[in-house]
Amino acid sequence: MSLLELIERADERALAASALACLDRCLPLLAGPDGEPLRPLWASCEDGQKWATRLTAARTAMEQTSVPDGPAALVRAMLGAAPSDFAAVPLREWAEACSLVALRVHGRFDAPDGDAPSDEEDLLRAARSGEPAAVGPLVAGELERQVRILEILAETTGTAGSGAGLRKALDLSTEGRRVLRAVMSRRARVRG
Repeated sequence: MSLLELIERADERALAASALACLDRCLPLLAGPDGEPLRPLWASCEDGQKWATRLTAARTAMEQTSVPDGPAALVRAMLGAAPSDFAAVPLREWAEACSLVALRVHGRFDAPDGDAPSDEEDLLRAARSGEPAAVGPLVAGELERQVRILEILAETTGTAGSGAGLRKALDLSTEGRRVLRAVMSRRARVRG
């Protein structure tokens, strides 16, 4: 099943967690190595309790961080666009937008010069729809993580293991954050 099909079929829990995971993986652009300003929001993904309150706290924490233009600004904008309502329609729109932003961010690090390819929109649309697309390794890895997270969450929806599904999603997100942090570090060393 394609990423877009998985997003379309997801419930509120999966939509919130998948969007949050996309932002979480992009945190190296915004937060220090120890910063986890989105962590409290993960606790609200299960049933939406305290979602709006924790979202406000995460936004406030992120406002303290200086953000340059470019990919970091896109990530912060996505946190700002998060719906306060824990409802399927606004969460689906947010999840789709976060998915696209995360793929774009990873695409910038696939490109040697950090610029988006001229056919980025077409490539990402095809990749998200499950069609073959010539994307770089970071985008391919990010796409795979997004699909896997939605699959895990779909498998555990309404089961006794639903909390374990969220934990697996968080673990996959943490792994992706480490990958992006390593790529950023390597690029910084090369540029000296």
